[in-house]
Amino acid sequence: METSPPASPRTNHDVLLGKYVFGDILGRGSFAKVYKARAVADGATVAIKILDTEKLRSAGLNDQFMTEVNAMRRLSHPNIIRLHEVMATRSKIYLIMDLAPGGEIGELIEKRGKLPESTARRFFQQLISALHYCHSRGVSHRDIKPQNLLLDGDGNLKLADFGLSALPEKLKNGLLQTRCGTPGYVAPEVCGGGGYDGAKADAWSCGVVLYVLIAGRLPFVDLNRAIMFHKMFKRGYSFPPWFPKDARRVVDGFLDPNPATRLTIEGVLGVPWFIKRCFSLDSKLDQMDNTTPVLRRATSMNAFDIISRFKAFDLSGLFDDAGRKSEQRFTSDKPADKVFGKMRECGEKHGFVFEKTNEGMVGVGKWGCMLKIEALEVTETLLMVDIKEQWAVKGCHQLTWEGLRKELGDIVLTWVS
Repeated sequence: METSPPASPRTNHDVLLGKYVFGDILGRGSFAKVYKARAVADGATVAIKILDTEKLRSAGLNDQFMTEVNAMRRLSHPNIIRLHEVMATRSKIYLIMDLAPGGEIGELIEKRGKLPESTARRFFQQLISALHYCHSRGVSHRDIKPQNLLLDGDGNLKLADFGLSALPEKLKNGLLQTRCGTPGYVAPEVCGGGGYDGAKADAWSCGVVLYVLIAGRLPFVDLNRAIMFHKMFKRGYSFPPWFPKDARRVVDGFLDPNPATRLTIEGVLGVPWFIKRCFSLDSKLDQMDNTTPVLRRATSMNAFDIISRFKAFDLSGLFDDAGRKSEQRFTSDKPADKVFGKMRECGEKHGFVFEKTNEGMVGVGKWGCMLKIEALEVTETLLMVDIKEQWAVKGCHQLTWEGLRKELGDIVLTWVS
């Protein structure tokens, strides 16, 4: 007969259902405790969040707990805390999650104050990559703040705490209605009446987080919530003198009180300050199938080259005379070799023959039709892929964008309009 798990681990020898050996306590709150633990099967180190079912029920937090579990089950990304499994007894619920031994970024800022620009940018890139992925899966976090940004053993950001997140099924007429979030970080439209777009609310919070990372303090501070709300609508914040000018533009874009004109998570992917380096194609393309010819090694691009090739807001030249788009872009969280391999596979179905180029890959088809494919590494886990169609005989198109979208499938994270 198997021994029931301890209500609260008393020593580091307690074992949960024969699978996890409890270690030190990492933290505690009103409704949960978090312990470090070791998996019996392979020795992997994890974090176990223990929730008291009666306390959850009494506080009316059952729905919030289920939201957190449902959201985390949908997500698998290098910069998001992963939920490995859920276990339960009559009185306790156990969430087995990634361990983030580096602690909270909020604690790091409290100890060190402002962060170096390079460190802040790396954390911010990883946060944007995580949120871009969440939004592509229909999940809005709605509580973005440094206390919910954890660090793993390698110093990489891990987005945590999806208790206030919103799933697609919560939408009413395409908008969210629930007022939630943390004062100082929550978007102004969430504080007001009416519905709001969860992704745009997350974007506002990202602007606040970036400000805090570099400035070491909040942009909006007032004990009176109404006054702080007024400051948010009037852009009542200022930058310390050390705040980089290019980073200021990003913050200004995100802290636009009008959700319709606010910089989006997708939009920041093309901003020069955000882009660290171009994706080096040579090592990744060489991993493609040996039948693909190897031409020249790819060269790296600086930020100006990147922006000239990936102009996020410039639509000129993207249409032919008939009004048909001649260029498409998408983001992907898949490895580069898989992306290019899938592109080649789809193109070959339509009669294209591909070769590598300095910029990426070119496919030659019938009637002089050509596909030019380039890739940019926006972050370590996010690619921006650009597809350009050119043809010698006007109006002779060898493939349809609609068909290509279907064939690429889950290689695509989101299409960039």
